[in-house]
Amino acid sequence: MRRRTVSTLALAERAEDDHGSGAEPGTPPARTTQPPKLQTEFEFQLPRGYVDDSGTVHRHGSMRLATARDELAPLIDLRVKQNPAYLSVVLLSLVITRIGSITEVHAELVEKLFASDLAFLQDFYRRINAEGHTRAAVTCPACDASFEVDIAGGRPGES
Repeated sequence: MRRRTVSTLALAERAEDDHGSGAEPGTPPARTTQPPKLQTEFEFQLPRGYVDDSGTVHRHGSMRLATARDELAPLIDLRVKQNPAYLSVVLLSLVITRIGSITEVHAELVEKLFASDLAFLQDFYRRINAEGHTRAAVTCPACDASFEVDIAGGRPGES
Protein backbone atom coordinates (compact mmCIF):
# COMPACT_ATOMS: atom_id res chain seq x y z
CA MET A 1 0.00 0.00 0.00
CA ARG A 2 1.34 3.40 -1.04
CA ARG A 3 1.16 6.36 1.25
CA ARG A 4 -0.04 9.65 -0.10
CA THR A 5 1.65 12.81 1.11
CA VAL A 6 -0.39 16.00 1.04
CA SER A 7 1.21 19.35 1.78
CA THR A 8 -0.20 21.55 4.52
CA LEU A 9 -0.77 24.28 1.94
CA ALA A 10 -2.94 21.96 -0.13
CA LEU A 11 -4.90 21.00 2.99
CA ALA A 12 -5.42 24.64 3.89
CA GLU A 13 -6.61 25.44 0.37
CA ARG A 14 -8.98 22.46 0.42
CA ALA A 15 -10.37 23.54 3.81
CA GLU A 16 -10.84 27.08 2.45
CA ASP A 17 -12.64 25.69 -0.60
CA ASP A 18 -14.81 23.33 1.39
CA HIS A 19 -15.75 25.72 4.18
CA GLY A 20 -14.92 29.34 3.48
CA SER A 21 -15.62 30.08 -0.16
CA GLY A 22 -19.05 28.52 -0.64
CA ALA A 23 -17.72 26.66 -3.69
CA GLU A 24 -18.27 23.01 -4.42
CA PRO A 25 -15.78 20.72 -2.68
CA GLY A 26 -12.86 19.95 -4.96
CA THR A 27 -13.39 23.09 -7.05
CA PRO A 28 -10.12 24.97 -7.67
CA PRO A 29 -9.87 28.27 -5.78
CA ALA A 30 -10.85 31.42 -7.64
CA ARG A 31 -7.99 33.55 -8.87
CA THR A 32 -7.43 36.62 -6.73
CA THR A 33 -5.35 38.60 -9.19
CA GLN A 34 -6.70 42.08 -9.66
CA PRO A 35 -6.75 43.78 -13.05
CA PRO A 36 -4.25 46.61 -13.49
CA LYS A 37 -5.52 49.92 -12.16
CA LEU A 38 -6.35 52.54 -14.79
CA GLN A 39 -4.42 55.76 -14.33
CA THR A 40 -6.88 58.62 -14.72
CA GLU A 41 -4.82 61.58 -13.54
CA PHE A 42 -1.43 62.69 -14.85
CA GLU A 43 1.08 65.18 -13.44
CA PHE A 44 2.71 67.83 -15.64
CA GLN A 45 5.14 70.74 -15.40
CA LEU A 46 4.48 73.82 -17.53
CA PRO A 47 7.42 75.16 -19.54
CA ARG A 48 6.92 78.73 -18.26
CA GLY A 49 4.15 78.61 -15.67
CA TYR A 50 0.96 80.46 -14.81
CA VAL A 51 1.56 83.79 -13.08
CA ASP A 52 -1.27 84.69 -10.70
CA ASP A 53 -2.33 88.21 -9.67
CA SER A 54 0.17 88.30 -6.80
CA GLY A 55 3.06 87.34 -9.10
CA THR A 56 3.39 83.73 -7.91
CA VAL A 57 4.44 81.32 -10.66
CA HIS A 58 2.58 77.98 -10.74
CA ARG A 59 4.27 75.31 -12.89
CA HIS A 60 3.28 71.89 -11.53
CA GLY A 61 -0.21 70.60 -12.14
CA SER A 62 -2.38 67.64 -13.01
CA MET A 63 -4.83 66.71 -15.71
CA ARG A 64 -7.41 63.93 -15.71
CA LEU A 65 -8.51 61.81 -18.61
CA ALA A 66 -11.32 63.37 -20.64
CA THR A 67 -14.81 61.89 -20.73
CA ALA A 68 -17.26 61.97 -23.62
CA ARG A 69 -19.12 64.73 -21.77
CA ASP A 70 -15.91 66.79 -21.56
CA GLU A 71 -15.55 66.52 -25.33
CA LEU A 72 -19.19 67.42 -26.02
CA ALA A 73 -19.87 70.16 -23.45
CA PRO A 74 -17.73 72.86 -25.11
CA LEU A 75 -19.69 72.48 -28.35
CA ILE A 76 -22.73 74.18 -26.78
CA ASP A 77 -20.65 76.90 -25.06
CA LEU A 78 -21.50 80.31 -26.57
CA ARG A 79 -17.83 81.37 -26.54
CA VAL A 80 -16.96 78.33 -28.67
CA LYS A 81 -19.91 78.95 -31.02
CA GLN A 82 -18.68 82.51 -31.57
CA ASN A 83 -15.03 81.46 -31.92
CA PRO A 84 -14.30 77.76 -32.60
CA ALA A 85 -10.62 78.32 -31.66
CA TYR A 86 -11.82 78.78 -28.06
CA LEU A 87 -12.74 75.07 -27.92
CA SER A 88 -9.35 73.99 -26.55
CA VAL A 89 -9.48 76.65 -23.82
CA VAL A 90 -12.85 75.41 -22.57
CA LEU A 91 -11.88 71.75 -22.92
CA LEU A 92 -8.62 72.20 -21.00
CA SER A 93 -10.43 74.08 -18.23
CA LEU A 94 -12.64 71.01 -17.74
CA VAL A 95 -9.83 68.43 -17.48
CA ILE A 96 -7.07 70.33 -15.66
CA THR A 97 -7.57 69.55 -11.99
CA ARG A 98 -4.77 71.68 -10.57
CA ILE A 99 -2.13 74.23 -11.54
CA GLY A 100 0.19 74.81 -8.60
CA SER A 101 -1.99 75.48 -5.57
CA ILE A 102 -4.96 76.51 -7.73
CA THR A 103 -7.68 73.86 -7.84
CA GLU A 104 -10.44 76.01 -9.36
CA VAL A 105 -9.29 75.97 -12.99
CA HIS A 106 -11.65 77.83 -15.32
CA ALA A 107 -11.50 79.11 -18.90
CA GLU A 108 -10.41 82.61 -17.85
CA LEU A 109 -7.36 81.15 -16.09
CA VAL A 110 -6.44 79.06 -19.16
CA GLU A 111 -6.76 82.25 -21.26
CA LYS A 112 -4.01 83.85 -19.16
CA LEU A 113 -1.47 81.08 -19.82
CA PHE A 114 1.53 81.86 -21.98
CA ALA A 115 1.18 80.55 -25.55
CA SER A 116 3.96 77.98 -25.00
CA ASP A 117 2.15 76.62 -21.92
CA LEU A 118 -1.14 76.41 -23.83
CA ALA A 119 0.59 74.50 -26.65
CA PHE A 120 2.20 72.19 -24.09
CA LEU A 121 -1.17 71.45 -22.44
CA GLN A 122 -2.86 70.81 -25.80
CA ASP A 123 -0.13 68.30 -26.67
CA PHE A 124 -0.27 66.76 -23.17
CA TYR A 125 -4.07 66.35 -23.53
CA ARG A 126 -3.60 64.54 -26.85
CA ARG A 127 -0.92 62.28 -25.39
CA ILE A 128 -2.79 61.11 -22.28
CA ASN A 129 -6.11 60.67 -24.06
CA ALA A 130 -4.57 58.59 -26.86
CA GLU A 131 -3.63 55.66 -24.56
CA GLY A 132 -0.79 57.59 -22.98
CA HIS A 133 1.45 57.84 -26.00
CA THR A 134 1.62 59.18 -29.53
CA ARG A 135 3.64 56.41 -31.14
CA ALA A 136 2.39 54.82 -34.32
CA ALA A 137 3.49 51.61 -36.01
CA VAL A 138 4.49 52.26 -39.62
CA THR A 139 5.93 50.26 -42.49
CA CYS A 140 8.44 51.66 -44.96
CA PRO A 141 6.95 51.43 -48.47
CA ALA A 142 10.40 51.02 -50.04
CA CYS A 143 11.98 48.28 -47.90
CA ASP A 144 8.93 46.91 -46.03
CA ALA A 145 10.65 47.40 -42.64
CA SER A 146 8.32 48.00 -39.65
CA PHE A 147 9.12 50.51 -36.91
CA GLU A 148 7.50 53.06 -34.56
CA VAL A 149 7.48 56.82 -34.92
CA ASP A 150 6.38 59.49 -32.45
CA ILE A 151 3.76 61.44 -34.35
CA ALA A 152 3.70 64.25 -31.78
CA GLY A 153 7.11 65.58 -32.78
CA GLY A 154 10.16 66.14 -30.63
CA ARG A 155 9.80 67.72 -27.23
CA PRO A 156 6.42 68.05 -25.48
CA GLY A 157 4.61 71.22 -26.50
CA GLU A 158 6.19 71.46 -29.94
CA SER A 159 4.26 70.81 -33.13
